[in-house]
Amino acid sequence: MTQRQSPRLDQLESLLGVRFTDRELLAQALTHSSAKRKRAGTTGASCAESYERLEFLGDRVLGLTIAGMLYQAYPKENEGHLSKRLALLVSKPMLAEVARELELGSYIMLSHSERENGGAQNDGILSDVVEALIAAVYLDQGLEKAQTFIEKHWRKRLKAELKPPQDAKTRLQEWSQGLLKVLPTYRIASQSGPSHKPDFVIEVEVEGYGAASAKGASKREGERLAAQALLDRLAQEGAPGMGNSARLAGEQS
Repeated sequence: MTQRQSPRLDQLESLLGVRFTDRELLAQALTHSSAKRKRAGTTGASCAESYERLEFLGDRVLGLTIAGMLYQAYPKENEGHLSKRLALLVSKPMLAEVARELELGSYIMLSHSERENGGAQNDGILSDVVEALIAAVYLDQGLEKAQTFIEKHWRKRLKAELKPPQDAKTRLQEWSQGLLKVLPTYRIASQSGPSHKPDFVIEVEVEGYGAASAKGASKREGERLAAQALLDRLAQEGAPGMGNSARLAGEQS
């Protein structure tokens, strides 16, 4: 059965509201690096082409579109507040939320072991696939169609936040400065992976309140996730001035 005749891709196109001219783009957007597939129409070697290049492009298309939406929706907000809103709307948890609404987990092509390890519900993989799909729509249908797709799934999210969101790093810094008169300290605990796509384990510490660490695909992401991990622990331990606001910061970061 060719990709053009695939009932599963037909079903996904209906969910996306897009009829692809080049289904190879759609298939690539759904292919994790752990999975190998054969090019349509070939009879030999497998192809390890994954969504990674599309993810790179989709991230830029998404950012541009959301930035334009924010600029129009909040004409009186300054650059700092708009930047915080943008960071929230293009964050991994937000993208994964969109992926789950579209039930993308069941369409992602993964190796058996990756699927057994929960890859189809992994926030990182789900968010990557959404970005790759945006790029696939952009390349196949043009910018206007990609923007229509983004606006459909982000418009309600854009309007849901009445106040500019506060990220985990800012929340932790304000808490530690206000209570202890000290700043959190961050350090790279370890680095792994290839030079073009490294993983960082970042540790953050607040003097007198311990440390927490987290892995991210960039130093910035690792710092944010580590800050959130420490906020969560401080809230669980009942640290003064923390309350439920730590979790709120995490939901917005």
